[in-house]
Amino acid sequence: MGDIELVIRLSVAIVLGGFIGFERELHGKVAGFRTHALVALGSALIMLVSIHMFEVYHGVAEVDPGRIAAQVVTGVGFLGAGTIIRSEKGIHGLTTAAGLWTASGIGLASGLGFFRAAFAATAITLVVLIIFSKIGRKIGARDV
Repeated sequence: MGDIELVIRLSVAIVLGGFIGFERELHGKVAGFRTHALVALGSALIMLVSIHMFEVYHGVAEVDPGRIAAQVVTGVGFLGAGTIIRSEKGIHGLTTAAGLWTASGIGLASGLGFFRAAFAATAITLVVLIIFSKIGRKIGARDV
């Protein structure tokens, strides 16, 4: 993979993660634009490192690029847990935590070069965050 392809994959991840973070930022959530962009970028980078390790060590050692990338899911889960706050009024931050986890998946897809999935997931995520939120307010949902 050339340098331009590498920069494109990382850039797509940061832009798409940034879109999700921007929506969170507009609503004053604890994890916003920069956090989501960095989670997506870091996930893309880890995927690229996984792919590179596979290419370098293929045939020399048993290397599974999916194993390293899979650990991103766990790691981002811990990061997301930090955005969840329990108070007397209830639990807050679950949607932001889910957004971080989704941004991570979008970053992994971008790092892999699976741009169709990354763009589709970003669009669907924004529909859920924007449209579903409006629907939720109308029907009295608790997680709005």
